[in-house]
Amino acid sequence: MTDHDVVLQAVDKTYPGGVRAVIDFNCEIRRGEFVAMLGPSGCGKTTTLRMIGGLEEVTKGKIYIAGKDVTDLPPSQRNTSMMFQSFALFPHRNVQQNVEFSLKMQGIPKEERFKRAQQMVEMVGLGPLADRKPHDLSGGQQQRVALARALISEPTVLLLDEPLGALDYNLRQSMIYELKKIQRDTGITFVMVTHSQEEAMSMADKVIVMSDALIQQTGTSREIYEAPRTSFVASFIGNNNLFKGVVRSRTGSIVLVEAFGKMFYVRTPDYISAVHVDREAYFSVRSDLMHTGERPDMANRIEGKYVTTEFKGSLETDIFEIGSDFYVSVEQHRGVSDRMYEEGEDEVVCWPADAGVLLEQNP
Repeated sequence: MTDHDVVLQAVDKTYPGGVRAVIDFNCEIRRGEFVAMLGPSGCGKTTTLRMIGGLEEVTKGKIYIAGKDVTDLPPSQRNTSMMFQSFALFPHRNVQQNVEFSLKMQGIPKEERFKRAQQMVEMVGLGPLADRKPHDLSGGQQQRVALARALISEPTVLLLDEPLGALDYNLRQSMIYELKKIQRDTGITFVMVTHSQEEAMSMADKVIVMSDALIQQTGTSREIYEAPRTSFVASFIGNNNLFKGVVRSRTGSIVLVEAFGKMFYVRTPDYISAVHVDREAYFSVRSDLMHTGERPDMANRIEGKYVTTEFKGSLETDIFEIGSDFYVSVEQHRGVSDRMYEEGEDEVVCWPADAGVLLEQNP
């Protein structure tokens, strides 16, 4: 446990009335790691963050920070710092004064705290603005002040609650890279809560996907994106097409799944040891692994009707309706297919046998 800054062991949070906000949360966060807890509103991620920081009591389980059991300790004894979405800056204090405030509360001598705050303000790129008040700063600049103030006390763990949520799109994009750079430069462990998969996948070394108070999957951004384990993760992360069918047979790592009256070849990942034949199952296919038009070299095909196209820079995603109210998306680089569809036009969608990934079945 000495190499881990944060460890949660079977942590539960149950509110009065029996509402379970967090269920059996287990994780280990290494020193200097950037971890994102990702999920929709109400899934339990912010409650978990607040329990790490001591702002919420733990109903059951243990929390360790830098090897020390802090489960029942107040926030002041945990060596954590929290950065809130609202920034919560003092409006009557300038940048320098906001950053050094926590050091003042700790009784640090004036000269020392001024020097440390000055260095931190420089690190976040606000040196020329040190004398400005918050109302004279942009949203991105205020965010940097809040970050500098949270880091000035050199916490073991920095907790970030939707840190980019108050910023517009362009600012958010630039701050994604800034946050990651600052985290690497300081070497401080960051634990961030977000509902944005873009933020999580861009910044985090490890992503914890949550839904309905439970951890659905933990892994690197690539693992989560390329190998979702559950139907929730497949539908929430990336641009996946989620199919529901019945497993009919298995040969080695390939299973045959019946859906929409057709048989589809689906790859079984290594972590699934038992496949139940004649049981309902889900599989996902990434939209960038699908292709339009007849492809004899591909094992899977299905017919659909064109609905619309989403344009994203050099990429375009064509949407097709398969059956009644079921849609698949096909992502391709513009120019791969120059075909312009008419609404309702028939098209064939194909993908390789190993493009579909079987998801974990319920016991």
